Amino acid sequence: MARIVQKYGGTAVTTPDQIKNIAQRVVDSYNEINDVVVVISARAGETNRLIEMANEMCPGQEGREYDLLISAGEQVSVGLLGLCITSLGYKVKSYLGWQVPIITDSLHSRASIENIDPARINTDLQMGAIVIVAGFQGIDGDGNITTLGRGGGDTSAVALAHALGAEQCELYSDVEGIFTADPAVCSDARKIEQISYDEMLEFASEGARGVQIRAIEYAKKNNVTIHVRSSFSSTAGTLITREETVMEGVVVTGIVYDKNEAKIAVLGVPDKPGVAARILMALADADISVDMIVQNVSQGGLADVTFTISKTDLDKAQSITAKIAEELQAREVIADRNISKVSIVGLGMKNHAGVAARMFAALAFNNINIQMISTSEIKVAVAIDEKYTDLAVRVLHETFKVAV
Repeated sequence: MARIVQKYGGTAVTTPDQIKNIAQRVVDSYNEINDVVVVISARAGETNRLIEMANEMCPGQEGREYDLLISAGEQVSVGLLGLCITSLGYKVKSYLGWQVPIITDSLHSRASIENIDPARINTDLQMGAIVIVAGFQGIDGDGNITTLGRGGGDTSAVALAHALGAEQCELYSDVEGIFTADPAVCSDARKIEQISYDEMLEFASEGARGVQIRAIEYAKKNNVTIHVRSSFSSTAGTLITREETVMEGVVVTGIVYDKNEAKIAVLGVPDKPGVAARILMALADADISVDMIVQNVSQGGLADVTFTISKTDLDKAQSITAKIAEELQAREVIADRNISKVSIVGLGMKNHAGVAARMFAALAFNNINIQMISTSEIKVAVAIDEKYTDLAVRVLHETFKVAV
């Protein structure tokens, strides 16, 4: 008998009919002689509704009671799905995170899983029950309910798959799998049958949808195979697994873009140790993540520091940076929200020279100017004018023959 963990996102349980369809899908998996554990999210928009309610009534609050509130949406989903499966004539055992228990640290709203005790679930599976677990939530050592942060349901599912020794963790959402490019942008994009953990980490960090980064990191660390599938289709999706062999001749696995990028340039700062660190540490203290960073060569003892952040953080980041720039007597601070990041990703890049050169040449031939560059062993990312994003994706997809 195989053992699988299935996780369904909020878009799959928004309406009564969708919940009934998921119930039937779970039962069908069970009838294929599987032990089935289901991890479920709150209905789409429900967590946002609870957050907005909290902010409207008592803004700025966080901690124990805040986590208690925003974890409530999952309880509703667990109960509804459990009732639907029971109505089909099957035995169900449902759990909230604290009942499993899923033990986390005490960092409310951003908790990390420390341990899962699978004993109760193992017993239920042995008794023939379908088990349903609330995603996104756990309990700390002091008995307080915690939440894992946005996308925590994926992490819950992968961690449960590891604890239960499941053959696979199936993540269901509104995407059919991982594609070589966004099908809405690139008409000849194709679904990738199998992708490595490292490639998927780059895909996710560069803007691709499908799986949360923390879940991929957990899966890589614990060798959990993830199957990204659609809640609305029975077709196979994309397997995320260990790197076995790189297909000969496949240099680039896919093209990824992120339009939620903005750029800040601090011009004319003193070129001495600690200046860039001072700016970046202030942003880190404000919980603002910096992505691409460039510092030019000093001229006349002054340099320019340029970095990218998410558009949602731009106003806050600009205010913080402007204050430090004034203290450093910098010449000017310039912000630009009209940029995007386009990346090529592929394990094959490790063994092929000239990949970046081909990328830059293709963009130049189409009059797309590169503003910033970031690289890793299996990725090259560039910041460009946002209006050229779709064109850049299509050009690079054709350049590297990703669709072939």
